[in-house]
Amino acid sequence: MLSLKEAGITIDIPEPHDTLEKNAIEKATVIYKLTNEACFSEDTGLEVTALNGAPGVRSARFAGDAASAQQNIDKLMGFLKSCNDRSAQFRTVICLQLQAQQHRFEGICTGTIATAQTGTGGFGYDPVFIPDGAVKSFAQMTLTEKNDFSHRRKALDKLVAFLNSLA
Repeated sequence: MLSLKEAGITIDIPEPHDTLEKNAIEKATVIYKLTNEACFSEDTGLEVTALNGAPGVRSARFAGDAASAQQNIDKLMGFLKSCNDRSAQFRTVICLQLQAQQHRFEGICTGTIATAQTGTGGFGYDPVFIPDGAVKSFAQMTLTEKNDFSHRRKALDKLVAFLNSLA
């Protein structure tokens, strides 16, 4: 397995679509066309119930195209300031491109948006996201703890199980 850099791909692959699925497919398609090799890509977003699934596909750009993680958090917290329903989920979609076939795998981590930021680890919305069944935010967890809940881990486990079934 090679990273994009190791494969000689230095272009910024666009994410122009309105769903995580379509963006994951777009990236896998572009990579496959450039390498003619099996590949996979993913897209991930935070989906907040009270915001009808926003920021979703725009999670990294919620407060604007050049926004920092803190600006994205600030905008989210502003929207939820007087909101009672703070339920949310992180969702990852992986697209595997094998020759002409595409396969998709999804991982979801449900939880809530905290009323204040806690922790300094992780990235993005980790300081305000508390997964169901946990008492800490993602930003307070070790990598091992976070992987017990991780949406990416769940999607990746499905991908690995699929690949193992082909062997």
